Amino acid sequence: MGPLVEAGRAALAGGSWEEARARFTEALAGGELPEALEGLGLAAWWLDDGALALDARERAYRVHRERGHARGAARVAIWLSWDYLSYRGEFAVASGWLERARRLLEGHEHTSEYGWLLVREGEFAIFRSHDPTAALDFARRAGEVGRSLADPGVEMTALALEGLALVTAGEVAAGMRRLDEATAAATAGEVKELHAVGVVCCWQMFACERVRDYDRAAQWCDRVREFAKRWRNVPLSSVCRSQYAGVLIWRGDWAGAEAELEQAARDLTATKPAMAGQALARLGELRLRQGRLEEAARLFDQGGGYPLALLGRAALLLERDDAQGAAGEVERFLRQLHSEERTGRAAAVELAVRAHSRLGHVDEAASWLTELESIATRVDTEPIRASLRAAQGALAVARGDHRGAARHLEDAADLYLRGGAPFEASRTRLELAAELAQVQQQGRARREASQATEALERLGAARAAQRGRDLLADLEARPVRTAAKAALTKRQLEILRLVAQGASNGEIARRMSLSEHTVKRHVANILTKLDLPTRAAAAAHAAREGLL
Repeated sequence: MGPLVEAGRAALAGGSWEEARARFTEALAGGELPEALEGLGLAAWWLDDGALALDARERAYRVHRERGHARGAARVAIWLSWDYLSYRGEFAVASGWLERARRLLEGHEHTSEYGWLLVREGEFAIFRSHDPTAALDFARRAGEVGRSLADPGVEMTALALEGLALVTAGEVAAGMRRLDEATAAATAGEVKELHAVGVVCCWQMFACERVRDYDRAAQWCDRVREFAKRWRNVPLSSVCRSQYAGVLIWRGDWAGAEAELEQAARDLTATKPAMAGQALARLGELRLRQGRLEEAARLFDQGGGYPLALLGRAALLLERDDAQGAAGEVERFLRQLHSEERTGRAAAVELAVRAHSRLGHVDEAASWLTELESIATRVDTEPIRASLRAAQGALAVARGDHRGAARHLEDAADLYLRGGAPFEASRTRLELAAELAQVQQQGRARREASQATEALERLGAARAAQRGRDLLADLEARPVRTAAKAALTKRQLEILRLVAQGASNGEIARRMSLSEHTVKRHVANILTKLDLPTRAAAAAHAAREGLL
């Protein structure tokens, strides 16, 4: 190994990626040296130059094979399995390289290369096969290899993977302890492979988001961003921006989240288009909360098959009052997840409860709620408990149990507030206000609706804020009693007259300048108050009572 290769390695160790690329390129002028090609591939990876990274590593693989270096060829093949996924999104090619590494390492099981192979296989198991049990087995085997070789890079990365697999399976406390330990060791310099530090940090953020532990995520985000900035880690920085934006969305800093996501989307689209879907889907999530539904739909489509995009489409359908479509989308998504991937299922299961409750499918909603209750028992974070209470409230509404719904929604709103989630808390308080009105607690209903609407306006959640204003107008209207002794507001009487004339919810919404969701809620409330089963029965009642 010559002085130019040594100089390149020294530049890599110091984070001087351009200098490393130059030294390795110079070294290759004298011939195809596998050490120089591997170094060039790593420098290109740090610089986010996918074309150069792939070219250098494929050349390195060929030279290693020509020289009979099985471990070197396998080491490069493991890298190429990741490169083809991240740069090109080609899973079949990535799987081929991983299989090649596996065969080359037969008889070399007590090596660092074999440890990294196990780590990569565990990563594929959890992110591609959605099988945390298999991932846990790979992680523990890799950890044993790392410890036996006194290789902290393999050991700590395997420990982080073990933690992620445990969190995914619902063993949150044990999993988070392992992730915290691995991330602390990695960011403190114990792990010398800087790319491994990035992997560990990404898994920490991913796990925090899965269980909605945003306080822990915020603490680690600061450390991770500092590390990425210090080492000019463009790949980690872009992914980190997207994950950090998730924390900002949850906490209500939507301007900050938008800036992070737009930059992340630009960076990833330019260098790793296969990975840009995560940032685009999260930006779609932000647009959905802002009430910019057409933009959200486009971004979810651009997000492709990322879980955030798939769930976003289901949530968008529910926001558009297409509960049937939402139920179909979310159940299709859930069928793709392993039953043991508990934390990954939580948000989707809540959506399933909401969609079926909106449709009046009480048995189906109750079945999904049972799974959410099981997840919440194992995960037990405030946001997950809040999600459970909100889902219980939605089912209670479908059952006509307005007092029970109010209790569940009140608990959910309090938990969301304690968890620092202003949008979720405010949206839930609007639902609570509607249920309080149903049980004749008008004063409390007005206070909840007023405070929630003000908070939504501050956030910039235009559509939800309009829903709050509609509800306040309804609550402020003077009640009028029908002969059937059911108290209808003036607005509800107007809607009842239009229903009797045969107008659809969409037509009523346009004529009264309301959202279709608000009209749908009013019609449901009218039927409940009058104890009538259908719109046709309500029209007949209005005719009998002289309300037309």
